[in-house]
Amino acid sequence: MSTYISSKANRFYTALESAYGSVAAITADHRIPALNLTIRQQREVVTRKDKTGTRTFAGLPAGGRLKTNFELHTYMTSWQNSAGAPGYGPLFQSALGGTPQQFAGGTVATSTADGKVGFAAAHGLAAGQALASGGEIRFVAAIIDTANVQLNVPFTALPAAGAVLGAAVTYAPATELPSVSVFDFWSPATAVQRLLSGAAVDEMQIAINGDYHEFHFSGVAQDVVDSSSFSANAGQLQSFPQEPALAGFDYSIVPGNMGQAWLGTTPSQFFTVTNASVVLKNNLDTRTREFGSNLPRAISPGEREVTASLDLFSQDDTATAELYQAARQQSPISVMFQLGQVIGQLMGVYLKSVIPEVPEFNDGKARLQWQFRPSRGQGTADDEIAVAFA
Repeated sequence: MSTYISSKANRFYTALESAYGSVAAITADHRIPALNLTIRQQREVVTRKDKTGTRTFAGLPAGGRLKTNFELHTYMTSWQNSAGAPGYGPLFQSALGGTPQQFAGGTVATSTADGKVGFAAAHGLAAGQALASGGEIRFVAAIIDTANVQLNVPFTALPAAGAVLGAAVTYAPATELPSVSVFDFWSPATAVQRLLSGAAVDEMQIAINGDYHEFHFSGVAQDVVDSSSFSANAGQLQSFPQEPALAGFDYSIVPGNMGQAWLGTTPSQFFTVTNASVVLKNNLDTRTREFGSNLPRAISPGEREVTASLDLFSQDDTATAELYQAARQQSPISVMFQLGQVIGQLMGVYLKSVIPEVPEFNDGKARLQWQFRPSRGQGTADDEIAVAFA
């Protein structure tokens, strides 16, 4: 007997596509935790101007152009899989573009209070890449030589000689963006199953210090394919894919109050941040107006916009005053947020150069708050933001 379908009986998977719109193969490792997936597909409506002798609408021809938008929300969670990257890594790669940079770890030879780290062997790191130690994640601000790097901020507990720095995977911007497939499976198996082909992230938001840290992805897709109306060659498939055999899917949600914030020309740790977000917009366009297809043929990213906004309690200390001075003088500052504090549940977001907007004073509560509206990140070439997991 048929019955209603529980909105909890839902599982999501995502994987990088080898070519735009070519649905990727998935395994249990591609499963991601998510709050919800919203898909909106609309067919282009063109006004008919022919005279039919009546006021009745005579309908539109089949085969008009389709536009597909999506939104996916997820919490930041712990991650463990054979790929060495979080399950939602393909979404970050689609938002940023760069191939993930893997750091396998390294043995420390020296470390200093100003953020210099020396390795016992060649480190193989690049500027902007992340590394971890003792429940903290940091980014390489500069390469000194093959054995030494300068971090954006020092570890609060300096790693001793002989200590091993933890592995990390870093996502950085690139000129071109890859597409992903997003799968939406339901129970029972006879329910309508869906997948997005050619999904590209137009906007990514990292929400910090809420109840939980959250990631929001939204963008455009080539098409939405479902098990009920599937026809051959949809998503370049011959049959609708089956859900992988369910494996253990155990994860922990990271509380929104756990992490670190480092801000300033000479970065200082701020404990007074009450709310923050980092937003990346790709200003995507799609090849949709071309003859011979009702689906987009490719994605075309526009100018990248990276902004950081935050609220913090005002204090009468030097670091807080320097933030205001930098905003007034339009001096660039660096911004780094660490989300989480345990290896396997760590994320870092690093903007090396941000011109802060002059903060608004919110004196409507018991304590004065400064509200920094979205402030634009800048860089030299595909380096205004880096996102990493460890």
